[in-house]
Amino acid sequence: MISVRHIRDYSGQAWMVVAKIIILAVPAIMIYVLFDKSLPLLNDNGFLNIISGDEWKPTAGSFGFKPFIISSLYVSVLAIVLAAPICVLSAVYLSEYAHRRILKGMQPVIDILAGIPSVVYGVWGILFIVPFVRNVVAPALGMESTGYSILAGGLVLAVMVIPFVLNILLELFSTIPNELRDASLAMGATRWEMVKVSVLRKTAPGILSAIGLGWARAIGETIAVLMVVGNTVKIPDSMVSPGYPLPALIANNYGEMMSIPDYDSALMLAALLLLIITVVFNVLMRLLIARFSKNKSL
Repeated sequence: MISVRHIRDYSGQAWMVVAKIIILAVPAIMIYVLFDKSLPLLNDNGFLNIISGDEWKPTAGSFGFKPFIISSLYVSVLAIVLAAPICVLSAVYLSEYAHRRILKGMQPVIDILAGIPSVVYGVWGILFIVPFVRNVVAPALGMESTGYSILAGGLVLAVMVIPFVLNILLELFSTIPNELRDASLAMGATRWEMVKVSVLRKTAPGILSAIGLGWARAIGETIAVLMVVGNTVKIPDSMVSPGYPLPALIANNYGEMMSIPDYDSALMLAALLLLIITVVFNVLMRLLIARFSKNKSL
């Protein structure tokens, strides 16, 4: 006879299996639905023609996604390039050099920054970042710009990503035992040598993972970027030129898709491309982390 304890055990295992299936099924269903909705456009134009085309004229049946893909990559990569060093150095300072009271005082500030709505960041970008790019950065480069640009989008995104990545890094550094730090210092290492050997090297795979998650967060951000990036359908020729990322394309045009043939399919394909880019990047990051961890163990 099966006891109540065994029934509870089997029930718990069943719920865990169900939860795992749901986690695996959700992205698979998303990909299937988006692919199915994108098929009419793919059948008419071909995948390679769509992603390599640079002309976007829905009324003429021309759907080129190259400007949107390049703008998305430019803005998100710029954001993470700006944010990653700040996050790593800030996390090292707060966890290894700053007084505990400073860390405790900064944690609520970081949480508040992470919880600010993206539209507020967008308004801040319009009021501060856009004029800064227009009046300071562009003249310094000998160029003209309205301020609504790839650089403005990257700066706003960098500020948005910093608290997200910084929180992960602080939690990561807190997992290093204090005994390991003390042992390094006892052997005559300076504090910076201790940080390099006992903290940064030990947590390098986690740092890469945090940066990768920050990039994934950046490439999918919509409202704040939409407000400052310019939304001009062309391939950006400089950082102070306007762009048009994929999330902004979907947000700006979704309500109009029913009036133009293939518009629905085109926007679903935009969402599918965004999902594919994110999945491919995360897979590459996992392979890089696994290779890095393997080399460390040799």
